[in-house]
Amino acid sequence: MDALPNTEAKTLKPVAHGGDLSEIQDRYPRAPEPWIDLSTGINPVPYPVPHLPTEIWSRLPARQQEKALIEAASLRYGVRDPATIVAAPGTQSLIQLIPRLVPKGRVAIVGPTYEEHEVCWARQGHAVEVVTNLDEAAGSDVVVIVNPNNPTGRLLPREALHRPGGRR
Repeated sequence: MDALPNTEAKTLKPVAHGGDLSEIQDRYPRAPEPWIDLSTGINPVPYPVPHLPTEIWSRLPARQQEKALIEAASLRYGVRDPATIVAAPGTQSLIQLIPRLVPKGRVAIVGPTYEEHEVCWARQGHAVEVVTNLDEAAGSDVVVIVNPNNPTGRLLPREALHRPGGRR
């Protein structure tokens, strides 16, 4: 195999991600306990999950199950064309993939939001600007909106996201 080494990976600074309280506890050893970790979407008091069949842990979903999921999402979110919905095992893979599918251009990210969006778009050579509202995104080739937003919980109404006859 004649693949060249990926030297870019050696120079990239990892994005600090939530979920590891040990670093912050070391920095603030006298802080009152218990710690409440708001850096992830993991609920320490989760919704009670019913018993799940063991086979769900040992096989991937069948194509029919994926189709049913996409149809349910299409109905729930009012998406006319189910082909525009992607089922993924989480958003991280999509956050990394989408910037590779779009020609390099100006990207506005409505923030503050999950930092991986900015990192992944910039890593692919896009000119990235973090903006605080949709009006500041005017003229961008791509606008990244996390809705509901992580970590702020901000929820933009559908009317703010769609403009009759075209782009926002």
